[in-house]
Amino acid sequence: MSVNKVILIGHVGMDPDVRYPEKDRPIAYVSLATNEVRGSSRVEVTEWHALVFGGQNASIVERYVRKGTQLYVEGYLRTREYEDRMKIIRKRTEIIVERFEILSRKQ
Repeated sequence: MSVNKVILIGHVGMDPDVRYPEKDRPIAYVSLATNEVRGSSRVEVTEWHALVFGGQNASIVERYVRKGTQLYVEGYLRTREYEDRMKIIRKRTEIIVERFEILSRKQ
């Protein structure tokens, strides 16, 4: 048995980057920041997560989500390889969002 499940609550770090690789099938890319306090010195550390929204979720994100919005997301991890402009093979781990809720919006 194996499980690939991610649950996060955090704040959006940039306005969504929405693309349309297929007509009427948007994909939205969002960065999400989560914070935790580590160690006895109580240092706050921010972790950045790459989120990918597809279809109807991407349309909602495009309309309602902006930098600073607090989101609850559920999804799974996917690592993909791509070749950058310098012809270097890179790996990127993303969270494919299956379900999300907008907890608060920037005023």
